[in-house]
Amino acid sequence: MSTENEGAAVPPEAKPPTGPQPDSAPASASGAQAPDAPYAPPPPGFAPTAGSAPGAGHPPQPGFGHPGDAPTTEQTTQLPPYPGPGQGTPGAGGGWGQQPPYGGDPWGVGSPAPKRRNGGLIAAVLVAALVAGGVGGGIGFWAAGQNDNASTTVSASGDPGALNRKPTSVSGIAQKALPSVVTIEAQGATGEGGTGTGFIYDKQGHILTNNHVVAGAAGGGKLTATFSNGKKYDAEVVGNAKGYDVAVIKLKNASGAPLNPLPLGKSSNVQVGDATIAIGAPFGLSGTVTTGIISAKDRPVASSDGGGNSASYMSALQTDASINPGNSGGPLMDAAGNVIGINSAIQSAGNGGGLGGESQQSGSIGLGFAIPIDQAKRVAQDLIRTGKPVYPQIGVQVGMRESGDGATIAQTGNNGSKAVTPNGPADKAGLRPGDTITKLDDTVVDSGPTLISEIWQHKPGDDVTLTYKRDGKEHTAHVTLGQRTGDK
Repeated sequence: MSTENEGAAVPPEAKPPTGPQPDSAPASASGAQAPDAPYAPPPPGFAPTAGSAPGAGHPPQPGFGHPGDAPTTEQTTQLPPYPGPGQGTPGAGGGWGQQPPYGGDPWGVGSPAPKRRNGGLIAAVLVAALVAGGVGGGIGFWAAGQNDNASTTVSASGDPGALNRKPTSVSGIAQKALPSVVTIEAQGATGEGGTGTGFIYDKQGHILTNNHVVAGAAGGGKLTATFSNGKKYDAEVVGNAKGYDVAVIKLKNASGAPLNPLPLGKSSNVQVGDATIAIGAPFGLSGTVTTGIISAKDRPVASSDGGGNSASYMSALQTDASINPGNSGGPLMDAAGNVIGINSAIQSAGNGGGLGGESQQSGSIGLGFAIPIDQAKRVAQDLIRTGKPVYPQIGVQVGMRESGDGATIAQTGNNGSKAVTPNGPADKAGLRPGDTITKLDDTVVDSGPTLISEIWQHKPGDDVTLTYKRDGKEHTAHVTLGQRTGDK
């Protein structure tokens, strides 16, 4: 769970050195040389805070991580004072850590700073840039004071109408949606947790989010939801579905809370190229709005909660809208301001093998994945009604690591069980161990995760057609989906 850490306080203004100085000074750690003008210290109170937050295709790619988790206060580490990763790494977070101290050698004279991690380097460079900007501003003011006629500034007319912020513009949609988006902080009993996002689902105060966002509060933890107006409320989990990575929470005392549900669209109508708007709290920066397009549909994505214990599967909407750790559970909206998905996972260049380990998670590379809202809505209704998820199933166990040729039914199931459930839907349809399922209706199945993600887009009782291979020959079978209630 992310909390803000205050940056280092700014020390008193350093005194410039006296006596003769060299004609030139070595570059400082920021790469900027000292100007000849008097040193201008940073403005008082200049100490940025840190908002920490941790958390396909065919075949589905391993290594999809959740962008929703961040270390809590107990795990958050400020950047070192100035000699100085990703989601889920203790002490990483990605916000602004401590700024480098000012004072000591204000002219940048001295040995280069030791090599530091990227996070510290970025913070140091940005702070140094701000300081350089302040010095430059002082020089500019002094020069303007010497010659009032030197200014060539042109002022804008300030006509609000010229900005054209229509209700259907990104700005208009964001202003309407932001009051209904909350930042969720989940803290475990031992202090660990994460930060994510959620949005108002109905007028009864239910909030829709990801399971992996609230999982840290299970077993006696604490859960809070903070609105865009800064008001924070305690919340509790109504129900969660690990397989779908969907959870519903509710405020314990919603008095005064702006319970305005976001309108739900239809993800089945989404087309590649449609505009998207994502809202969330990346790295703890609440109320962040990014835009992009739908870059693909029906992406089979397998991801985990970071511990590798709770695998989830989705036939996802893929978007290039910037999604980072902390965006998890937030709405993915269309150009009309309707929710079409729940931002849930990202692929990062740093990910290795396996199911999305949080320690490997880094920032957005333009490959974000959202749970289609049609599926999430059905799951949410089950959770609100019974507190338990309901999964459609065909009653087989398939290999999860092979890909490319289909989903092959195992010869034996887990713990000595039968790979084809006796008298289950697949058994009734005539499927046997060793059969390789290659299509579900018109969708090509190239792996076990693809088969599961496609089945879970349906509901129990739906009729589907399975195409499978046995002994090199192709067959079809009509299957009525069964159901399983609750997570195993």
